[in-house]
Parts: sequence; structure tokens; C-alpha cells
Amino acid sequence: MSKNLVIVESPAKAKTIEKFLGPDFKVESSFGHIRDLENVDRENKFIPTYVVSKDKKDVVTKLKKLAKQSEIVASILSKDGYETTSNVEEADLVLLNTCSIRDKAEQTVRKRLKKLNEIKKTSPDLKIGVLGCMAERVREKFFEEEKLVDLVVGPDAYRDLPKLVGEIQEGRNAVNVLLSKEETYHNIEPVRIGGNGVSAFVSITRGCDNMCTFCVVPFTRGRERSRDPQTIVDEIVNLNQKNFKEVTLLGQNVDSYLWYGGGLKKDFEKASDMAQASAIRFADLLKMVAEAVPNMRIRFSTSNPQDMADDVLHTIARYDNICDYIHLPVQSGSSKVLKAMNRGHNREEYIELIQRIRRIIPNCAISHDMIAGFPGETEKDHSETLSLMELVQYDFGYMFFYSERPNTFAARKLKDDIPLEVKKRRLSEIIEVQRKHSKNNLSKLIGKTFEVLVEGNSKKSELDLFGRTSQNAVVVFPKENFKPGDFVKVNIQNATSATLIGKAIT
Repeated sequence: MSKNLVIVESPAKAKTIEKFLGPDFKVESSFGHIRDLENVDRENKFIPTYVVSKDKKDVVTKLKKLAKQSEIVASILSKDGYETTSNVEEADLVLLNTCSIRDKAEQTVRKRLKKLNEIKKTSPDLKIGVLGCMAERVREKFFEEEKLVDLVVGPDAYRDLPKLVGEIQEGRNAVNVLLSKEETYHNIEPVRIGGNGVSAFVSITRGCDNMCTFCVVPFTRGRERSRDPQTIVDEIVNLNQKNFKEVTLLGQNVDSYLWYGGGLKKDFEKASDMAQASAIRFADLLKMVAEAVPNMRIRFSTSNPQDMADDVLHTIARYDNICDYIHLPVQSGSSKVLKAMNRGHNREEYIELIQRIRRIIPNCAISHDMIAGFPGETEKDHSETLSLMELVQYDFGYMFFYSERPNTFAARKLKDDIPLEVKKRRLSEIIEVQRKHSKNNLSKLIGKTFEVLVEGNSKKSELDLFGRTSQNAVVVFPKENFKPGDFVKVNIQNATSATLIGKAIT
């Protein structure tokens, strides 16, 4: 079983390093550097601050999602006697898990498949498959035309893997890309691959109904459906028994969670009166989880503003182990652009929601997603985005310039009419505003004391540990006798634009 993940820049070196490190390590290539030096804190031991490169933000997001999917796949196949290996030359089956349909990602997958097929020439029994969101799109190209794979499996068909693998072992190609109306992995306990042993992710919903014009998720993941709440609680209780200290509830739109016995969210109105009356919503689920594991921290991501109800906010405020942090994507500060994006809310409604959050959860940290240069965005629209950021003063954010996603409404119906240099300039201005607010917000915390969950050693020094506050702020402090998984009271003594620096108090 692979225990440790090592990321190197060079794909050529990855294979050699993996052989040297042995079976306890998985070595992957980032295909170049993934973060840049943002600044150096001259007043605090010249500690550097890094930021993920703009062109690698999708890579980082993808890796997080793939980790969760891979755990489910590993769990399913382990029941059929399969074990994971870090050496591809020892493998009987290689599966590439995909979560993007951008052309660049498709080309990367194609290159990987061609390299695997070179190995297959000397190991003819090796079987190769493609999993995930890209499966339907690549089926015709990789499976039928180029014959690069033996197996194509969509994101809802992982349960079918043992049968499909049996098909290819008997010399038949195998495909299942059907999307399900039900949550397909509700009773599968994922095999936790890698990770820090402190924090874990638990999926609670799949798919999405929102149909934002820039987003491809509804087409690749299907309509929204929720997981049985009891299976969620059981999985988290099991993680607690294994000494995990924090869990993040995952979904494309977690605050839209709705369990009424199974089925698509859109069919809720067709359910019986009893099913509707006894339905479990996100606030109910949060309460169930918080009470089931009172010694664990609870986080969730991602939220959609139109579905963030006050009962969720009151539940967060009521339970100390639910973190005071909400990731609340807005995408634009312009109501005109939000309408073109089909976001389901306007600027004023979003501001009202922010005000309710501040009132109900006074210490809540808020982060955002923002897109620069959406089709039709004017300089006035862009200025409204900047003014919204000045109003809210987010703690941090994820910022991108717009690029077309195939098959989305925006790609089909809207002209990508903003020049690339304008997109980059607007994005730079958004990043600069956010950097200012992040620095200011963190500076206000100097002198205060926070409970920090230790996640591991600091990347800068083996003498320091790092962890996060309930508000998701990163804190670095001297190691002393503390270890990952400890909850430590830390007094904040300094701050950069991305990190708090402090000292443990006893």
C-alpha cells in the first residue's frame, strides 16, 4: 500500500526516484514548478511566502479531488484482492483518474497513456484504464480510435470495476460511463491513501443542479444527489476511532444537501409527504456530525450563496467543533455578470448574506472564488468586483481569469470577447486587492491566542510545526514537544500575507 506521496518537477526523474525510494512511496511529476515566491518577510527571519502559480491552480484542485476518488477506487478493488503498488512495472492494472476535460489535460492524459503502452509492449498482461469525468469524452478517441486503453469507467461506475476488470482479463474491452440517479458510493469506506493522518475528506453529495454557464460539472458528474446521512456519520465516527482529528464534508454544493430516502434532488417534490417531512437537510447533517464526534473539527466545502440558509449559520454558531470558516464563491461583483453566469443570486443578495454571516458568526472567516474577464465583462463590471472585495474584505480567495470549458453554455452561446492581456491585468488587480486584505486581516490577529490543530512540520524549518485555526488561518510555531494531531494554544506574535507566526502557551 502506498504510504507517502513525493512530487518532483521532472517526469523523467519521477520513475527513477520511485525505484530508489521503494514501495512505500508514490512519486508523481508536477511537470514544472507549481508555486512562485510571493514575498520575503524581512522583519521575521526572512521567511518566504509562496503562491501557487496561476497556470497550476487547476492542477492543485484536481489533485485534491483525485485523491478522494482514488481512495474509493482502492477500497472497491481491495475487496476483490487487489493491492496498490508504487511501481508501475509491477502492476497488473493501471488506472488514470481524471477530473478535467480541458484540452491541455486531455493531451497530458494521452502522453501518459502512450508511455504506459510502451511498458505494455514488454508486459503484455498489463491492463490500462481511464476513470472519472473525462471518461465519456475520451472514450471514442482513446478507446476506439487510438486503442490506448482497455477500460473506460465514468465517475458513477466505480462499483462496476471488478466486473469490468474481469471482462478485460477475458480479452474483452469494457466501458461504463453511465451517470446514476443515486449516490453510488454511500456505503464504501475509502482506503485513505497518503494524507497526514490528521485530516480527512468525506463526500456527502455528488453532481450539481445549478448550471452555471461557465461550469462543466453538471455534464460530467450528473444531477445532484445526496448520500444517506447515517453512512456519512458512520464513516466519520470510524475516522474518529482511527484518531483523525478533522473532517471536511465535500460536495460541489454542500449546503444544498437533501436526503429524503434517495434519488435526485430535483425529484424531491415528487416524494411522499412523509418523505418530505422527514427529509434531512445540510443543517441537520451538520448537527448529526457535530454531536457524533464532539472532539473532531468539522469543515465543509463548497457552498453556493443561493443555498446558504440561516439555519446552517446558526448551527455553525451553536457547535464549537464546527469551524468558523465558510468558503463562499461569488465569481463576480457585478449583478450583470452574475446573471450571465446564471449564478442564482445578485450582488445585493450576496452582500445581505455576508451581513447575516457576520451577525450570526462574528468571528467567521470567509473566502471566495473570483473569475476575471468573463464574456461581456466591462471595466465597470470589473470595478464592481473590486468594490465588492473592498466591502467584504475576504480572508483569502481563489482567483482565475476566464477560459472556456467545452460543452458549457458559455462556450456554446457566449463570445469570449475579452483579450487575454485584459483578463490578466484584471486578475492581477483582483489578486493585489486580496493580498492587501489577507495581510490586514492576519495582522489584526497579532496578540490573540488561538487553538491550532497541528498538521505537520513547517515547510521552512524542521524546528517548527504548522497547523490551522478554526478560521482556516495557517499558523507556524516552534515544535517543542508537540506533534501532528495535537490541539495547541498558540499566541500570535507576527503575520505575513499568508501565515501567522506564534508561540505555544501552556
